[in-house]
Amino acid sequence: MSAPVVEDSQLEQARMRADPLADATIAALLSPWDSAEGQDQNWRTIEIVNRQIAQWQSNRVMAGWKADASVPASIAAPLEAYVRAAIALPSWADAAKIERAETLFIDYGMLSCTLLFCSSLPECYVIPDLSAVLHVAGQLEQHTEYRVRATAAMIFPVMMVGGLTRPDGAGVAQVLKVRLIHATIRNLILRGDPNEATRRDLVPPLDFTQHTNMHQAMFARGWDVVREGMPCSQDELAYTLLTFGYVFLRSLRKLGLGLSPADEEAYLHAWNVMGHVLGMERTLMADTMAEGEALFARMQTRGRRDSVQPDPRPALGQALMKTMEDVIPLHLIRPFPVLLTRYLCGSATAKDLGIDHRVNLVSRGLFISFMLVVRGIDGLVRLFVPGFSISRLITRIVGYQFTVKVLMDQTRPLKLPPQLLNQVAGMTDGWKTDPKNPAWVNRLEQRLTGRTPIQGASA
Repeated sequence: MSAPVVEDSQLEQARMRADPLADATIAALLSPWDSAEGQDQNWRTIEIVNRQIAQWQSNRVMAGWKADASVPASIAAPLEAYVRAAIALPSWADAAKIERAETLFIDYGMLSCTLLFCSSLPECYVIPDLSAVLHVAGQLEQHTEYRVRATAAMIFPVMMVGGLTRPDGAGVAQVLKVRLIHATIRNLILRGDPNEATRRDLVPPLDFTQHTNMHQAMFARGWDVVREGMPCSQDELAYTLLTFGYVFLRSLRKLGLGLSPADEEAYLHAWNVMGHVLGMERTLMADTMAEGEALFARMQTRGRRDSVQPDPRPALGQALMKTMEDVIPLHLIRPFPVLLTRYLCGSATAKDLGIDHRVNLVSRGLFISFMLVVRGIDGLVRLFVPGFSISRLITRIVGYQFTVKVLMDQTRPLKLPPQLLNQVAGMTDGWKTDPKNPAWVNRLEQRLTGRTPIQGASA
């Protein structure tokens, strides 16, 4: 089943649509926000809901899930109904394509981490309305690592073996959790059911000094529904999905590691299935790279047109770059994340994110020389050793460092569940050998990475 071409008018309408199922669930859980008593009750309810969805650690747990006996029926019933309604994969899901995408993710796993930092996340923050929510919540400038690790906590379970299709996988569980969190964010920002908020022009801001955590900051923010559309709208979900599917594949092409059309479509398909579980509309998904390219360009053009002041994007982009630079030990190559992001995402995105500043001449020259030499050597050696790639080697080494030192380090903000850590540890253990490179290249990679154990994972 192929997704039809998305017109600009459809995208404009999608800005005002959210997720009826998840929004109705949160609306059923929360009282009206217009009284102090109702607000106090809602904060307590959100705490209970967060404790319950923290149990959603595997697809097996989600099948027939029941809330704890101590949870009031007024909270348990909507949560259980939500799980029953949202857990099924779409009828168009192709198990063979999903399995192929999982194999590709494992094969390119460490490189995937590099591209997450240097292409997917940077492109995600280009849309001003989407960045505004993260900016107000302080999730990147003040809590960059938390946000990045939360993203990884969804990506890894979805794309690891069986993440979407097997009981011992965890992809469906994680996505349903994220979907309900999105609905909670919408309800907080709009201070009520999004279906009612569409009939209001403006949600006025409140005094920020009275609010100390992320939920309260969102509640106090204020929102112009007509100008900004729905928070976490269908339009924004579709754009974000493209950054994890289309942008990843585009980046592989730019690195000279492009996949076959069949593999690219399998990868896009897996993410589209994930999008369905997340509550996305099928008409906003891209099935091919050509569709993804056209839709992504149209969305970025529209997003850049709708500016937000003050612009939150430079602070977000610079915080993300600093997170990467801090794990690079050599001062001379610390600008490489910025340079690689510019290369993969282009000058327009670099300007949007405030990372188009001057980089010292030596580092810039080293990076350019490196890219030219690597591409030249790769092209030459592949004439004799098919699949050989130094760029693949380097991005695997960098990706391993990001995986261990940022994504999976339990001393950093947001401790990840042991089950997820063990799954990732098992997967990274399989990354020790790159089947596309000769044995001597694999030995060099193992020497350069050091292969330190992931903290918190059991042996």
